Amino acid sequence: MASHLIRYFTFLYQSTTMASSSNLVTVTDAPHFQSLLSADLTRVSLINFWAPWAAPCAQMNDVVAELARKHPGILALNVEAEEQADIAESFDIEAVPSFIVLRGHTLLARIAGADAPALTQAIATHASGSVPTYTPKSHTDMSPANGINGGAAEKPEELDARLQRLMTQSKVVLFMKGSPEEPRCGFSRKISALLKEQGVQFSSFDILQDEDVRQGLKKLNDWPTFPQLIVNGELVGGLDIVQEMVETGEFDAVVKS
Repeated sequence: MASHLIRYFTFLYQSTTMASSSNLVTVTDAPHFQSLLSADLTRVSLINFWAPWAAPCAQMNDVVAELARKHPGILALNVEAEEQADIAESFDIEAVPSFIVLRGHTLLARIAGADAPALTQAIATHASGSVPTYTPKSHTDMSPANGINGGAAEKPEELDARLQRLMTQSKVVLFMKGSPEEPRCGFSRKISALLKEQGVQFSSFDILQDEDVRQGLKKLNDWPTFPQLIVNGELVGGLDIVQEMVETGEFDAVVKS
């Protein structure tokens, strides 16, 4: 009798799990993505851009699965950002995890980082049927841990001085998305791993936490993308250049100069 009850409750659990996860879909390609979004333009969709190498994504994948279970009326789409690069680029995704909330093709919210409370609140708000106007935060609304943004705007000469201090905080400085322990883009992950493989001691700065530094470095170094590797206060380059220098043996000479 006990074994029959166990099988019965197991069946109920599996049936409930399957039913609750039917609105959680892994996107296989761009046409698949478009067909899912276009199937019901009144439905709220949560798009989860993630990567298997990013530790925060594992936690947020569980959060997305739970939100899909709690809100069966939404469509939750898991998009592996680097595998589905065209989709990620169409939403200007620069780091993972990142989340887009849509109603049909209308943007309702954009959430960057492993911010489970913000994501949960956004889904609770929009899945309830209310449709507040989405207003992107300006860069001065950001409040990173270093406390630079959110206060009085820096004068250009003050920013330049701060950039120079950051670029010379150690012999080798990596300006990246995220940190070496928790990178938030594939390029940042690869270059930090490469530096470790080469036995290079380096400090890092998360440009996602300070928009002034991010834009200022682009202008100062005349280099539009990140990561940026700085050695002795001078730009060496991004991932491609560093990889090439390692292969030719030039990198070792530059770092030890």
